Amino acid sequence: MGDNTALIVVIGFVAVLLLIAVGLLVGGLWVIYRYRVPLRGIAAMAGSFVYLISPVDAAPEAVLGPLGMVDDAGILTIVGFYVYHLIRARRLNMPMSKAAGIAFRDTARDGLAHRRNHPNR
Repeated sequence: MGDNTALIVVIGFVAVLLLIAVGLLVGGLWVIYRYRVPLRGIAAMAGSFVYLISPVDAAPEAVLGPLGMVDDAGILTIVGFYVYHLIRARRLNMPMSKAAGIAFRDTARDGLAHRRNHPNR
């Protein structure tokens, strides 16, 4: 068992990564179908998925360990906000070019307004 321990750990790690990737792919396809995401949102989601499974990384997990996943989480968060604003714009019949430009500005403004109105701050 001592000789195969490293192999079992590697196989388990790869299996977990593949499970996460398949979950994100299925979740992304459901969002695309359910909310009729525009083509630029689909491209952003596909790009983030490719970046997530790509061995080329801005902060490699092999070197930084768990901290190497911070850039992956950041990419997924940014794309999630972007797609959310595209979906919201589609529901409000806002032009897509305007929705793409205001995605991060609105998110930042809403976050700051929440902090100002929060009773503990």
